[in-house]
Amino acid sequence: FINVFMVLLLSLMLWMPMGLGAAWGEAVIPETPSGADADTWTEGDADAEAGYEETAGVGAGEEEVTFVTHTEKARVLSVVERIPAPEEQIKLEQTVQLEILTGKFKGQITETVNVLSGNYIYELPVEEGDKVMVHIEEYLDTGDYVVFVSDYVRDTYIYWLGAFFLLLLIAIGRMQGVKTIVTLAITMTLIYKVLLPALLAGYSPIMITAALAVIINIVTYLVISGVRRKSFAAMIGATLGVIIAGVLAYGVGSMVRLTGLSGEEAGMLMYIPQGTQFNFKELMFSGILLGALGAVMDVAMSVSSAIDEVHRANPLLKSKALFSAGMTVGKDIMGTMSNTLILAYTGSSIPLLLIFMAYDTPLARIINLDLIATEIVRSLAGTIGLVLTIPITAVIAVGLKGKN
Repeated sequence: FINVFMVLLLSLMLWMPMGLGAAWGEAVIPETPSGADADTWTEGDADAEAGYEETAGVGAGEEEVTFVTHTEKARVLSVVERIPAPEEQIKLEQTVQLEILTGKFKGQITETVNVLSGNYIYELPVEEGDKVMVHIEEYLDTGDYVVFVSDYVRDTYIYWLGAFFLLLLIAIGRMQGVKTIVTLAITMTLIYKVLLPALLAGYSPIMITAALAVIINIVTYLVISGVRRKSFAAMIGATLGVIIAGVLAYGVGSMVRLTGLSGEEAGMLMYIPQGTQFNFKELMFSGILLGALGAVMDVAMSVSSAIDEVHRANPLLKSKALFSAGMTVGKDIMGTMSNTLILAYTGSSIPLLLIFMAYDTPLARIINLDLIATEIVRSLAGTIGLVLTIPITAVIAVGLKGKN
């Protein structure tokens, strides 16, 4: 039965991302030449913004120009700085010579002007030797192109950090570390090949996330611990814990009228090219489920493993002693993991909290803000699910040992 179940599960995982095609959000954006984005704007209209279609106001003497955009990497070869006059109202002007490193224009040398306005949020000061991301607009009628510095190249160091992380997993965990990498790969594949395309296609966020959480839960435990009783105990305990967290978050969130639009990214989803009509409240609860899943799985496996090891050491122990051992481990984990969840959810809000403190914002106003209320519900619901996972998993683990 277990072998048949595993074959069906793996077949489902492979079929879902590959076999559903456009129904799951794939190939929604129309193709453009050389993989670039084609746009048009009206020549002679100084207010027309590049990258957006502009068709109104085409009259005598005006010509429609088509261009494609590329995002590539480049290296800064030299920088010449000019301090502008006060009336120019900019801080510094950099004439930057660039060598394009990727894409259609690889190897070409070009120049661009990088203006520093004094607003540190949007400034990108560069130095010789820096690697930067550039935005290229190529005009199809003439073949000319213009280049703008759009960001720094950061992925190189991120890849090195990721490689170091994987090496540590293998060096310390040995075979268990390899299994961890496999489960990470499966989880990332399910998120980026199933969850996100399904959400873009308009499927219910809660249903898709709940199904995916169960699959991640099952696959992770079976890969890490194999087909054993402690795996099934942790599996069931974690699933129930996540369901409790989700139901609690949904119920309380509905009562306090959370909108799911507290972050500006949610608002930006209203204008995506796919035109999907999102249920933002369900998207928020989807995030709560995924956020709680990792911590709940950690606690469930720790409790189940503790009971399994105690039972192996002394098979004659009664159920009460086994349950007590599991609860002892669970209580120790509970204190640290509860802090972990709350700190993880609030750590990104430190600048906002500093603003509240700087302006002496009343506590009643802070708590009743949609953004803050969302994070509080997210933190508490996830933590409650984590805490209840401990006794649930302990009871199930003891029961699967055949103890009365």
